[in-house]
Amino acid sequence: RTHLVLRGKAQNSGFFTAIEAVLGMALPGVLKMHSNGELSIRWISPDEWLVIAPGARGFEIEQALVNAVQGHCAIVNVSGGQTLLRLTGENVLQVLQKSVPLDVHPRVFPVGKVVTGVFAKTQAVISRTDEALWELVIRRSFADYVWLWLQDSCAEYDLVIKQDENNG
Repeated sequence: RTHLVLRGKAQNSGFFTAIEAVLGMALPGVLKMHSNGELSIRWISPDEWLVIAPGARGFEIEQALVNAVQGHCAIVNVSGGQTLLRLTGENVLQVLQKSVPLDVHPRVFPVGKVVTGVFAKTQAVISRTDEALWELVIRRSFADYVWLWLQDSCAEYDLVIKQDENNG
């Protein structure tokens, strides 16, 4: 997958317009995410968003953004430094409750919410993308640590690993 960090100011209406024209969806507001198939945009801070796109379209999307966006902004490809983990299953809430200092109950953390917080003592962008699907964006250098944490915290739930059919 391609991970792009977008930085821009709310005062730059051209930034928002260009992003929507290229990605086909508006930048999400505070603690929200938007997705359309395999393309998603996550709010990170008041002037920062994370775009996750299929790897095959990454360069095309990055170049389209660079060409379309005007004014004071930044578009940075951070794909090599991050990884995406998807957690699902009937016990996903219990695993999350062991791993994060957040309230992950559905009435507090509905589908479409995103926060940057701590997962197993490392920084993560935590998103609820479906009723039973959560995504974690973590630094790649912590991937082994998080993997070992998940193995341990999921042991009582019969952990099953599935390869992402879209990305090998």
